Amino acid sequence: MHSSKFPQITTGRLLLRQFEENDLESVYKGLSDPDIIKYYGVSYQTLEETKEQMKFFEDLEKEGTGIWWAICSLDNTTFYGAGGLNGVSKMHKKAEIGFWLLKEFWGKGIMGKILPIICKYGFEEMGLHRIEGLVESDNMNCKNAMKKLDFTYEGTLRDYEIKNGRYISLDVYAKLNPGEEGE
Repeated sequence: MHSSKFPQITTGRLLLRQFEENDLESVYKGLSDPDIIKYYGVSYQTLEETKEQMKFFEDLEKEGTGIWWAICSLDNTTFYGAGGLNGVSKMHKKAEIGFWLLKEFWGKGIMGKILPIICKYGFEEMGLHRIEGLVESDNMNCKNAMKKLDFTYEGTLRDYEIKNGRYISLDVYAKLNPGEEGE
């Protein structure tokens, strides 16, 4: 599962690293929790099913369609969650940002530290012009995080997807590369 070129990133107290096989239980814990998956696109009932998500993380990088990191404590002893970029369009120089945290780490400012790092990586290392966040309209926590991180609200895609048998609307947030001319 390891790539020698996978970009590991550290901050004062956090480590963004490639997913490892022993992260499976932590990913399962997150993506089987009803409060976490309420606004996340996938959920899993078993460890075996969760291997699909691990493969997704690996395939993103292999196929060049994105990159997701495991978010951990600096000493790599505590797994907090995951975040990254997917849906990369090289032609349009854009990607979609996504993230989730285990519940016990909500409200501790972790995403406020991680999301700018992910954006910076996308703009500087991947050459992106635009990073989008598609947020379910009733996900107030995520919408507030997008605003705090200088993502611009661009509009609402009404009844855009069906989830659990009902239509959901998605709010579109975007951030453009601050290092490019004409911003």
